[in-house]
Amino acid sequence: MSRTTLNKILIANRGEIACRIAATARRMSIRTVAVHSDVDARAKFVASCDEAVSLGGAAPRDSYLRWERIIEAAKATGAEAIHPGYGFLSENAEFAEACANAGLIFIGPPASAINAMGLKAESKRLMEQAGVPLVPGYHGADQNPDLLQKEADRIGYPVMIKASAGGGGKGMRIVERKEDFAKQLLSCQREADNSFGKSDVLIERYVQRPRHIEIQIFGDSLGNYVWLFERDCSVQRRHQKVLEEAPAPGLSAERRKAMGEAAIAAARAVGYVGAGTVEFIAEPTSDGDLNFYFMEMNTRLQVEHPVTEAITGLDLVEWQLRVAAGERLPLHQDQLTINGHAIEARICAENPDNDFLPAAGHLDVYRLPGHTAFAINTHGVRIDSGVREGDNISTFYDPMIAKLIVHGETREEALARLDTALAHTHLVGVATNVAFLRRVAASHSFVNADLDTALIERERTALFGIETLPFAVTAAAVVTHIVRAERTLGNTDPWSHRDSWRIGGPARRVLQFGHGESLETVAFTQLDRQTIRLEIGGNSHQLILDDVRDISLDGNRLHLTTYRTGEMFSVFANTGSAQVHLIDRLAHAGETEAEAGRLTAPMPGKVIGMLVKAGDVVVKGQPLAVMEAMKMEHTIKAPIDGTVSEVLYAVGDQLTEGVELLRVEAPQKAE
Repeated sequence: MSRTTLNKILIANRGEIACRIAATARRMSIRTVAVHSDVDARAKFVASCDEAVSLGGAAPRDSYLRWERIIEAAKATGAEAIHPGYGFLSENAEFAEACANAGLIFIGPPASAINAMGLKAESKRLMEQAGVPLVPGYHGADQNPDLLQKEADRIGYPVMIKASAGGGGKGMRIVERKEDFAKQLLSCQREADNSFGKSDVLIERYVQRPRHIEIQIFGDSLGNYVWLFERDCSVQRRHQKVLEEAPAPGLSAERRKAMGEAAIAAARAVGYVGAGTVEFIAEPTSDGDLNFYFMEMNTRLQVEHPVTEAITGLDLVEWQLRVAAGERLPLHQDQLTINGHAIEARICAENPDNDFLPAAGHLDVYRLPGHTAFAINTHGVRIDSGVREGDNISTFYDPMIAKLIVHGETREEALARLDTALAHTHLVGVATNVAFLRRVAASHSFVNADLDTALIERERTALFGIETLPFAVTAAAVVTHIVRAERTLGNTDPWSHRDSWRIGGPARRVLQFGHGESLETVAFTQLDRQTIRLEIGGNSHQLILDDVRDISLDGNRLHLTTYRTGEMFSVFANTGSAQVHLIDRLAHAGETEAEAGRLTAPMPGKVIGMLVKAGDVVVKGQPLAVMEAMKMEHTIKAPIDGTVSEVLYAVGDQLTEGVELLRVEAPQKAE
């Protein structure tokens, strides 16, 4: 790989994208400088770079958004260019202009292009002039709430409210009824202001069963442009992408070409340079074709860029570095071809069964399938990650842990590889969406490429609250783990063996587990070295251990992997995974349940809205408070009907996980 004229770059980002950029720079013999917050001082991406500069603080505003400090770091270390990655400052025109004024190369588009596309309303007007199709809507500068209400009424419900300066699914609300518009507008504006420092919104007709299809484009400083095909990013939750794939299933060559040419027209309209993504809403027509409408342009590298790299065989970060150095695009349009099919799954620290509540904590176990980092290996698997086993998942940043990318000759082959790879992804210590991703990828809609942004909601019954492993299998795995661990204690004294041997016959041992929200009792008796009798819920099971890791349960051969962290057991099998908590029955004797009206913070965060006061009468499910954590808003709702007896925190207060936020008392029962 030939190098560019760049010698050293500063990476103004963190996590997996910082590691990703550093990997390509290293292959091109370009030195790298990391910048980091206090929280990230020992992070993987810092170790991946040649030098590192501390920005201080922890929250983005105190670290990664301090662009003056970042420019100082670049100049102090002799970096010639700054790569912003995605998120943070990547679409900040002021930062791009400040880099240029400081004599530094901004590895991205010119500030004028960021400005033109950064505000959704302004970009819509530009696209209309360039002949790019638009969804009917209001993109005006007048933000009077009464006017916005009238425009929404004119467009017709349902409508989508979007933060004009937004991205990443933040500052977006779907409004189904006129009566809900004012409330949703206020919530959207508040989130937009918190996330982007600007509360302006635009309003568009909400397209029914839309597909989210985006085109990867590239431009150089010599006026050359290419489009590197499309990605389908329709599978979303909270307007954020879950699975992405390339090419888009079912897209005809004619429609692909039309969308590509529209994307290039959008890029030319703003004098774009570098990597960018033009996002379209695609609406099925009665004849099986698709109408498409410009949604927005992301003036940066996208999280899902690896699927484009997989089907083209290109390194988009290398292209970015070459274009930033003033080089011509490496290939012409007629030299670009699609090879096979690729799918990316975003592995996040979150709980899908609890409204995708982000999770934080210590990554006790981090075991991934056989893969190559930042490139597809011979088995068609790639992992992009910015964490290591033992790292902490912080509440200050996005909860994404890693990206799993698979490639196959066909979509069916890629799907099979995705399921196998997810089955071999073992994460313990924080809640993750790995099992949920497997269910989505195996759902009827996704397998049959029946794609739209409502897929997850449409498949809800097959995706949420599903037990992937029977409790008997989980119990067998835990008992096996305990027995094997006791055998490896290394004590040769026969009186110290914990193998259940007794003079009067084998002992019967009883364990109690917390399994979800229920308690389960398991009794087991070791009949000989290999055979164990399990008793669960009145049923007896035969468990046979071999000398390696496999077991046989009631005649069924199982390959299980079990990790123990404290009193928590995490069990992984090809068919799914489960967690149970071993309960010390003596320690928990006499405990009573917490009062139903006690409300606690589900995770660390800040109170941004307190919707009730002491003395208010509330009903079950009524919103009581709003917290902000990991870049998202979370609404705390009443668990019961009752009266607010005490409010313990106010707007602006920072909370730790588990603290009591407020109390609701149930009505007094009549004597």
